[in-house]
Amino acid sequence: MANAAKFGVRKRAGGINITPFVDVLLVVLVIFILTSNASIPGLKVDLPKASSSVALEKPKTKAITVDNAGQLFLDAYPVTLPELEERLRTEKALTPDFPVIVRGDAAVQYAKVVEVLDLLRRIELNQVGLVTGKPH
Repeated sequence: MANAAKFGVRKRAGGINITPFVDVLLVVLVIFILTSNASIPGLKVDLPKASSSVALEKPKTKAITVDNAGQLFLDAYPVTLPELEERLRTEKALTPDFPVIVRGDAAVQYAKVVEVLDLLRRIELNQVGLVTGKPH
């Protein structure tokens, strides 16, 4: 009996051990964050459809969006054409060759997108892409 008193039978503390549950939840959270679509910020526009497209998603990519009302946005922030030129020139001074994508709504006037493309040519940005949707 001395051995039983020395080693004794320990009672388990009440409650549920949630450590493994928390570990699993953290792994699921990390997987969700890594697979979520956080590539390029922007507004929801109805993109024209094209049969083939090339991905231009890089970390320093700037997105210019022209919505169906003709309003310009730079990375989801509304801008005017002169403000857009100023911000792109500032970015070019910091990063000389960064990619730019132009997202134009299918209902927008063609002239508005051409103004943006002309501005990009004047600033001498060479990595320019037009975003299109995939055909159904």
